Amino acid sequence: MGFLACRVFQEGDQITGRLVSMDIDELSPGDVVIKAEWSGINYKDALAVTGRGRILKRFPLNAGIDVAGHVASSSDPRFGIGDAVLVNGMGLGEAHDGGFAQYVRVPGDWVVPLPPGLTLFEAMTLGTAGFTAALALHRMEENGQRPDTGPIVVTGATGGVGSAAVSILAASGYHVMAVTGRPEHKAYLKALGAAEVVTPDALALGTRPLESARYGGVIDNVGGALLSALLRHVHLWGNVVAVGNAGGPEFDATVYPFILRGVSLLGASSANCPMPLRAAVWRRLGGPLKPSHLAHIATRTIRLEEILGSFAPLLERKLHGRILVECR
Repeated sequence: MGFLACRVFQEGDQITGRLVSMDIDELSPGDVVIKAEWSGINYKDALAVTGRGRILKRFPLNAGIDVAGHVASSSDPRFGIGDAVLVNGMGLGEAHDGGFAQYVRVPGDWVVPLPPGLTLFEAMTLGTAGFTAALALHRMEENGQRPDTGPIVVTGATGGVGSAAVSILAASGYHVMAVTGRPEHKAYLKALGAAEVVTPDALALGTRPLESARYGGVIDNVGGALLSALLRHVHLWGNVVAVGNAGGPEFDATVYPFILRGVSLLGASSANCPMPLRAAVWRRLGGPLKPSHLAHIATRTIRLEEILGSFAPLLERKLHGRILVECR
């Protein structure tokens, strides 16, 4: 049985993505075959398919770090034919054939049952981006973050992780300051629940080693100088979660926010999150962390046959929110 997949090839120094017909026995090994219904395009996927980032660990490989669908066959007793499931991270679309295909085969240990409260479409509207945002908030709250500890800054707010973070935080009762270099999307961020929308320059963050305490915490998609500056403004015992590096992987900081205010700098790695925590965060996404404005995040829906034209605009920051891919 042939099916369609977006497969990435390396030919000399060139990395290119192509739509190809495959058979299930050509897929990476696994205990569970999923008939894919929905996936979503992440920034990492765009880097992988275009070759602008060294994401893939081997070639050829089907791209796509997210997938949701129904079990088509399983030798794992935990999953039966027809079960609604999802997979995100775990090496999917990096070292193992990924979600931009009509069928995906994975180890059973990677599979998450679709949480109550989410449809397959909603699960992929969230995808790795939404999971990362929820994981960030989960880690903050484990470390004492609460809505009454002050506003939460979300940088890179119009991206997939940023959009989900704004909506999840707002639904959880936080005052959200969305920071974006694209002020033309202010109405979009307000619709997601942002209380304030500002540009990085408008923050006027200063340069002293420790500045006035203005924010309860930060979910940062940018890194670089913006992360450095925001650290200096976080309240006592606030939390800063670094989840991206759109502004660069390096940042300068002093120890003062940490030793004088008790600020914590946390990470949120979705790709290798342990399964018990992964499943728990997904259950929260189907319940108390489910964004109130989830429908606004899915700003574009395409068919798998159209996928190759969507990667460059995403990398060129011409898009916002999430692009959903219909795989069925």
